[in-house]
Amino acid sequence: MGWELRRTLAPLGEVIAPGRRELDLGDPDSVRSAVRQARPGLIVNAAAYTAVDRAESDPALAMAVNGTAPGILAEEAGRLDASLVHYSTDYVFDGTKPAAYSEEDAPNPLSVYGASKLAGEKAVQAAGISHLIFRTSWVYGGRGRNFLLTILRLAQERSELNIVDDQIGAPTWSRMIAEATAQILAQSARRVGERSGHLEQAGLFHLTAGGQTSWYGFTRAILDQVFPGTGPASASREPPRLNPIPAAMYPAAAARPKNSVLSNARLLAEFGIGLPHWSDCLKMCLSDMEQQ
Repeated sequence: MGWELRRTLAPLGEVIAPGRRELDLGDPDSVRSAVRQARPGLIVNAAAYTAVDRAESDPALAMAVNGTAPGILAEEAGRLDASLVHYSTDYVFDGTKPAAYSEEDAPNPLSVYGASKLAGEKAVQAAGISHLIFRTSWVYGGRGRNFLLTILRLAQERSELNIVDDQIGAPTWSRMIAEATAQILAQSARRVGERSGHLEQAGLFHLTAGGQTSWYGFTRAILDQVFPGTGPASASREPPRLNPIPAAMYPAAAARPKNSVLSNARLLAEFGIGLPHWSDCLKMCLSDMEQQ
């Protein structure tokens, strides 16, 4: 996300993108120092503690990074009369709703990770500054550690894969999130007459790809794209056998929502922006990876 945002936000003004050495979200003093040194007009928080299972045994750090740090960023933004963009997650919901979740639905996280991200949302909202919170889901891309890259690696290492088929959501390419963010900020900048991307409003929006699938369906689509052929997995052998399994057969420390589908209706109504279907995004991402 950070890499994609650094590129897509550049037309809005100077982008300062500190790494963990310069800005450690687990250290409140580091957060305050970095913001006060940069004195930005807009803060975009693309970092988070995303090790969902590890958070169950490391709740203090997860809460510090996902819950406390966004509040500090919001406080510092208030000191500078700046705005804040923050990203949250489908994991703030328990997944029991049979339809897509809207922004009006009550959160009920099942995991420490989900609870920490919800705490971050509340901290930003409580600061009383101009802000945008974007909840997204199943984020993947060609960099970092994510489900897509894991499947591409496992497809070369194993002859058989067991993938959960009773959890549904919308796999969302990080580049689509970054580009949508830039478009929204550009709209806001035009309205208030500033290149800095200063926001004219505060709000919570869902921002995911269109459609829905299961982890098994997402994996099936990945393998169909790279086997056979010369895709980013460098497929040089037969694809692994793919077996759908229930989540109960996949032991994990943290519980996941069975339904992670988020409604993007509010985003479309407010900004006229809707992300492409998840399968189209996957094709674009894999094509981009091939060209690198």
